[in-house]
Amino acid sequence: QVQLVESGGGSVQAGGSLRLSCAASGLTFSMYSMGWFRQAPGKERDFVSVISWNGARTDYADDVKGRFTISRDNAKNTVYLQMNSLKPEDTAVYYCAAKYGRTLLTRDVPDFGSWGQGTQVTVSS
Repeated sequence: QVQLVESGGGSVQAGGSLRLSCAASGLTFSMYSMGWFRQAPGKERDFVSVISWNGARTDYADDVKGRFTISRDNAKNTVYLQMNSLKPEDTAVYYCAAKYGRTLLTRDVPDFGSWGQGTQVTVSS
């Protein structure tokens, strides 16, 4: 079965950086677009970023554009999220997700069929 395992979360001060990783197994990684989402306490799970199967196309939520960078290494079955200039409002559990297909990119949670367990990111002011 598909397994997604996030790592790299932690606590950082505002202005700092973190790099999240998501290692995928049980799937043909290059057939999937990969996304990052986040969920703060008491809030819905929100879109952060998505990358196409070959890395050629990316999309970002407005509030992370210019600060976060998504990338992938298909040889390692891994997707990354480089987060710079972190703000307290970035505090959340960050989830990696996989969507089968090489066509359209999507921001919608229901379109992603597989999810990781999440990794906590805490940004203090």
